[in-house]
Amino acid sequence: MTTELILKPHSLTAEGLHQVQITHSPSGRKLHEPLALTLSKPLERGEEALQRFVIDAFCGKMSALIEFTLQSRSAKKLAEEIMLSNSGSKATLYQYMYGVYRFCNYLDRTPDDLISECLGPDGEPLGKLMNQYAGKLKAFALDLTASGLAPGTISNHAKGVKALYRANGVRLELPCKLSRRVVYSDRAPTQEELSCILEVADLRGKAIVSMLALGGFRVGTLVCLRYRHIRDDLEKGVVPVHVHVEAEITKGKYGDYDTFISAEAADYLKLYLEERKKGKLYGLKGPEQIHDDSPLFRNQQVSKVQPLTPGGIHKIIHDLLLKTGLVKNIPQPRYELRPHSIRKFFRTQLAVLGVNSDYVNYMMGHKLDTYHDVKMLGVEKLRQIYARSGLSIKPKAGVSKLEMLKEFTRSLGLDPERILVKDALSEPHRIIMGPEDEDRAQFKALGQALKEWIRREAVKPDGG
Repeated sequence: MTTELILKPHSLTAEGLHQVQITHSPSGRKLHEPLALTLSKPLERGEEALQRFVIDAFCGKMSALIEFTLQSRSAKKLAEEIMLSNSGSKATLYQYMYGVYRFCNYLDRTPDDLISECLGPDGEPLGKLMNQYAGKLKAFALDLTASGLAPGTISNHAKGVKALYRANGVRLELPCKLSRRVVYSDRAPTQEELSCILEVADLRGKAIVSMLALGGFRVGTLVCLRYRHIRDDLEKGVVPVHVHVEAEITKGKYGDYDTFISAEAADYLKLYLEERKKGKLYGLKGPEQIHDDSPLFRNQQVSKVQPLTPGGIHKIIHDLLLKTGLVKNIPQPRYELRPHSIRKFFRTQLAVLGVNSDYVNYMMGHKLDTYHDVKMLGVEKLRQIYARSGLSIKPKAGVSKLEMLKEFTRSLGLDPERILVKDALSEPHRIIMGPEDEDRAQFKALGQALKEWIRREAVKPDGG
């Protein structure tokens, strides 16, 4: 998603500058007041792409950073480095440039001043001045600490300043390592808390919350998912639904991975998509044709089909947390429960259910040393492991025969979830077509485990 740019008529000036008017945010929402910027006229496509990248990163967050970045040669080099890096993250650009902006205000300097003052006539860094600026960066960090900023925020600001110097061929190091201690930690919600959220959420909210909790997605990845990611399994009724996440839509873009959503999340998602096809959701002007490239979650505040932004999902979930009373409507630096907390539910629950941590981390898109080993298991083996874990939000209604068998297994001192995950690893690959097929497979696995337990007990000597 990108901002809408409008060049003002006859805006080119003698200095090679032009005036740009921004009328809409990257999410497609019309701005209350258009932003008028004076920027250098791009001479080639690369420069134009860089301007777009910077505008998209700051529009709607802190528009003052747009001209601050694009009117400085040194700051533009940092933006170029981030744009061309492996992640190409607008969030990283915002985080780093905001640190540079605050450091410049602290010293009453521009980014170009910071660089030029450290270079000699030959363009080489001056060691003595570099030491002075390292001391100034330390004083800046102390000033931020005195203002009450969290250690992680201070560390990120310092990283942005050091990145500015690095992008301009200068190395700046602090004389001490800054703390990254987490002050405002979050936690995973419980099943009961997530159930409360689902009860008050609309259909889109239910689908979003269940996808985050049962698929382990990052918010930034969730908004990039398209219908094609879930089409095959969803239309065939295959559960758990497989979702292949390409490297391009992951944090850091380090590698692709596979994850799944259970029937619980798939049902909400299917209903939500059906309502979009009928045009019956709040804010929609009419029926929507769902195709492979349709966003999985749509921004319903604009008539044009556009995906939700990470900020949109954050607002939806925060409003639900307020509605349930799980967070209080009191301004805080960070809340104990937030969108990222729901992703933590996926990790903590699968760990409790006995799933190997390497498999969990892989399905969450984390970098890990055993990445290739886990990926080589194949989609169907991972699907079985996920299915056997029994991951869910809502407690199952009533007590089924399978649940009774699991409880009986537990009464004998055995762990049914670990048995089922271990069995999934040893079984040949197969596709789980529905709940009944999986129930039969679990009955078989638990029955075999009980036979083994009986056999072991039978050969024990009396009193053993």
